[in-house]
Amino acid sequence: MIDERISEKLPYPSKYVEVYGSRMHYIEAGSGNPILFLHGIPTSCYLWRNIIPHLSSLGRCIAPDLIGFGKSDKPDIKYTVVDHIKYVEKFIETLGLKHITLIMHGWGSVIGLDYAMRHEENCVGLVFYEAFLRSSNGDDISLPFQEQLISLQNQPVDDFIVDGSAFVDRIIPQMVMRQLTEKEMNHYREPFVQEGSGKPIAQYLKELPRGNEKNEVEQLIASYSKKLTKSQLPKLMLYSVPGFVTTIATAMWAKEHLPNLEIVDIGEELHLAQESYPQLIGESISVWLQGVEQMRRG
Repeated sequence: MIDERISEKLPYPSKYVEVYGSRMHYIEAGSGNPILFLHGIPTSCYLWRNIIPHLSSLGRCIAPDLIGFGKSDKPDIKYTVVDHIKYVEKFIETLGLKHITLIMHGWGSVIGLDYAMRHEENCVGLVFYEAFLRSSNGDDISLPFQEQLISLQNQPVDDFIVDGSAFVDRIIPQMVMRQLTEKEMNHYREPFVQEGSGKPIAQYLKELPRGNEKNEVEQLIASYSKKLTKSQLPKLMLYSVPGFVTTIATAMWAKEHLPNLEIVDIGEELHLAQESYPQLIGESISVWLQGVEQMRRG
């Protein structure tokens, strides 16, 4: 059942920090140890608007827009996943964030999990939904994800450089079972309305693992995945069916191979459960976070 308490409003003021000469936009609420939210593609910090209220009493919730997304600047860079990793790492360093709980979604999980496995001493917990947990293969891609990839095959990726909002209009309705309002869709369209602003989307599509090639991103995922299987950091995996990225096989793999893992089934959804079940997601993370804190205190 779709959560009825879903607000269109982003109730937090915009903040900016300079990273490599460009401004990265973020919102924040609460105080204490940082809870860092990393969105996927083609969304923004707006995705977390109805989840942060459940967690802001437990820490300093910080949700940036990835460089080139949301209200962050669009510098003249390639927007590879390595670029995103570089900017997020500098964002963390600039804000002086220590003892971080990472909450990651989609492409944001590639950025966040890579960071966590290279800076495990600076992390206290990992929460992920629709995450790239392991290197994929052709047999481990969900049917909805396959259908989306097929729908994109006949359109040159670089078309989306010119009109990124067309990608938003086409893809987001395929990612969520709830029909978003026009105001909600406009929040996701707005960063890509200007002609030529879709370069970050086009690069994402070029790098997106498709299960039949071992590109640089696949190698990156394989590297942090191996480390994840040995990491004792507390982990919370949010899982929906049928999902896009996280198949049943991947969920079973995670259950078997990832230490200190808790799995929460949030029901029937594709890729953007934050837009359908924010209360369930927020409450699940809240309960888990409080449990982790109790264990830490002994």
